[in-house]
Amino acid sequence: MDETVRRAVERAIGAMNEKLGEELTIDDIARAATFSKFHFTRVFQQATGVSPGRFLSALRLDEAKRLLLTTSITVADISHRVGYNSVGTFSTRFSSRVGLSPSAYRQQGGFQHRLAGEPRPGAQPAIVRGFVSAPPEISPGLVFVGLFPTRIPEGAPVRYAVIEAPGPYQLAEVPEGTWHLVAHCVTGPLTRRGAGFTGHHGPITVEPGVTARLADLRVRPKRLFDPPVLLALPDLRHRPRPFKHAA
Repeated sequence: MDETVRRAVERAIGAMNEKLGEELTIDDIARAATFSKFHFTRVFQQATGVSPGRFLSALRLDEAKRLLLTTSITVADISHRVGYNSVGTFSTRFSSRVGLSPSAYRQQGGFQHRLAGEPRPGAQPAIVRGFVSAPPEISPGLVFVGLFPTRIPEGAPVRYAVIEAPGPYQLAEVPEGTWHLVAHCVTGPLTRRGAGFTGHHGPITVEPGVTARLADLRVRPKRLFDPPVLLALPDLRHRPRPFKHAA
């Protein structure tokens, strides 16, 4: 990535993080990056995989997740702190993207007890398989691997699995379509935004007649440019043995 672009996107994300509770337009963010709006939107999407507006929305919900776990602030107050004028709109959006209501997310410590894959039509379901690798200096343990319709891991995954450690994975009965493959591992508390290791591959396309699709990916510490993982994952920290789910 060009260094000028890198610094511009870093300035933009910094401005987003500083003003999560304020009304912030794409023009405002582009000015922080010192780019024209149209050029900025294009390079931001290339750098992060999502539009500035989607990235900002994800940061706001990610901060809401942190506040729910680290404070006793009411859901209504949290919604205002992260830029929502309506607590109803906030709760609806949080629930659809995280997979739990704000109250349930707080009560369950940020984890889902049961994660269901989203059923999707497909004429000829395929298998997506590959290998998850990690740098030798890290030991992430159990790893969540999921397919999502967008670059942001949110809502119900199309298919997912949990593997014991970096290594081979397989997702069965994957419907036709274009998906983003995400691997994520949480090794500590969820109270710090951006915690954990993550990896991305895609988009990948499962076409008619395809029976298997190979996709390898590498997990690494989360970076500034990575969109937040909004989905509340199963608790991967203390499982005594690997758990796999093809749905």
